[in-house]
Amino acid sequence: MPADPKSLSRSRRAGYFAANLFMRGVIGLITLIPYRWRVPTMGALVSALAPLVGFEKRIRDNLKLALPDLPEAEVKRLCRAVPNNVGRTLIESYSGRPFLDHAYAAPINGPGLKALEQAKAANRPVIFMAGHFGNYDAARANLIKRGFEMGGLYRRMANPYFNEHYVRQMASIGTPLFEQGRLGMAQMVRYLRKGGNIAIVGDMHVHGGKELMFFGQPAVTSTVPAELALRYNAEIIPVYAIRQPNGLDFEIIMLDPIAHSDPLTMTQDINDGLEALIRAHTDQWFWIHRRWKPWMHLGLQTNPDDA
Repeated sequence: MPADPKSLSRSRRAGYFAANLFMRGVIGLITLIPYRWRVPTMGALVSALAPLVGFEKRIRDNLKLALPDLPEAEVKRLCRAVPNNVGRTLIESYSGRPFLDHAYAAPINGPGLKALEQAKAANRPVIFMAGHFGNYDAARANLIKRGFEMGGLYRRMANPYFNEHYVRQMASIGTPLFEQGRLGMAQMVRYLRKGGNIAIVGDMHVHGGKELMFFGQPAVTSTVPAELALRYNAEIIPVYAIRQPNGLDFEIIMLDPIAHSDPLTMTQDINDGLEALIRAHTDQWFWIHRRWKPWMHLGLQTNPDDA
């Protein structure tokens, strides 16, 4: 977990502070642009910077591990398209009402919607499983607007200065928010026990998780959502927001609810559902994460401190 700014070394604190100022400046300038141009502008900017900030190498490393048979032309396309989606997602989070209007207007499709309505009618808690795909906040905003209140579990960013205002932006979509960690987990469990719904982004490497499969490779994955679902008889429904061809709108997809069995089987089912969606929309997943970092073999380098 990132340290409090006061506990960091002076040089590291200064670096984080400078990076935050730079990003806040960029975000502030781009938010002056009308929304229909703002989102693609930020996407293009992050895509252009991808080789300089290490995104392109990270994407190539992950693709080499997970999809080794992709032709080079497709790899090059993804090296541009993935950061573009990341940039769009970032600026959308800081765009307030214009973004929410697009999120609210998104249709919901998939078998999970009926299961969600049934769970609400039965006063049964729901765990929404999301991923770093499309724009995960679009699905959360859409469901909250439709009357499905939910709390959210999030991982604190390494940069404490950026994290502070980024969490405020997430809170503007809906609360409560629970920070990953012992205290946040206890708060989230109390919320769930009272019948509350929670949203969890489950496609990140988690220390202490279980070794499951993702794209044919071992990926450490948290089984906590499945354990909570079994303990509190909660429905688990994977939900994702697919960015549409115009780059601004979304379609919300709710997959089949995860059948209750055992935590490993249930969590593998979540991984498999997300993998299938990524294979259909490869450029919409955040290939910039070190999802497989303990197993980044084939000569690939890892950074143990990298989230």
